Amino acid sequence: MRTETSLSKSILPSGVATLPHLAVIQAQGEDAANFLHNQLTNDVLLLPVGQSRLAAFCSAKGRIQASFVVIKTAPDTVLLVMNLDLLAQTLKRLSMFVLRAKVKLSDATSQWQMRGLLGNNAKAMMGEGAPWQGVAVDGAHTVALYPALVGDEPVPRALWLAPSSQTPPSGHEVQPEIWLWSDVMSGVTLVSKPLFETFVPQMLNYESVGAVNFKKGCYPGQEIVARSQFRGTLKRRMALVHSPVELIAGQDVFTPTDAEQPSATVVLSAARPDGQGFDALVSGTLESQQTGWRVGHSEGTCLDLMKLPYPLLEDI
Repeated sequence: MRTETSLSKSILPSGVATLPHLAVIQAQGEDAANFLHNQLTNDVLLLPVGQSRLAAFCSAKGRIQASFVVIKTAPDTVLLVMNLDLLAQTLKRLSMFVLRAKVKLSDATSQWQMRGLLGNNAKAMMGEGAPWQGVAVDGAHTVALYPALVGDEPVPRALWLAPSSQTPPSGHEVQPEIWLWSDVMSGVTLVSKPLFETFVPQMLNYESVGAVNFKKGCYPGQEIVARSQFRGTLKRRMALVHSPVELIAGQDVFTPTDAEQPSATVVLSAARPDGQGFDALVSGTLESQQTGWRVGHSEGTCLDLMKLPYPLLEDI
């Protein structure tokens, strides 16, 4: 069942949020951009200094092992902002592919501080900047993210990252839980550990939000990602839903027409700031979206579909 929310834009305040769930990998060296270009789903080689892109790191089978907000801070330096819970294993796996490339990969989380900017605070930094557009000022980098759609109102969002010695932006303190809810309502999120190797990029709508470049050279899983896009209709998609009960990333979701096999998976969930239940991103089969999603089992609590904040690529 599809429902429309009656949410007010005021539910998501302007302000600044700390982001303790995020981490940073630094790639530094003359081959940094080229190395990452050959590993990720998006173009890093031609990424201008100061600019950003969303990208995924896949297995040979095209399943996402991690995803990043990629920021080129210098000709020889690229930062990968990612979920903290995947940091250690991702750094280890990426390092396996370095071989003779002139690049050093390191955990740079302690060297950088990150903040999420909402509403007027994001707009003050980025203006009307399109998603993934970057602004670099005095060593700090701000990246425009997809806005959160609250009711019919888009709320601007941005990621601010700067050396740990810098003073962070001032503004109303927004709790990390509210930032996560804005992530959900933006329809775009980074992969977390419970979702390791669960999805090909299109199952998270990544090709529709600028995270996949189908014209670039080879990377792990490229053939499968391309085949998913160009050979037949995509059968799984991510949707925005409302739930009266709490959901957890990685949780199975069922449909009434199949009591045995889960038809979808919870990607990210967060409580509504007004206390009226939970909103979540769920990835599952298009068929089951139509027959309905249920929590826990085929006769469990019903999830209500809501409008995504952006069109899917095939609908443009």
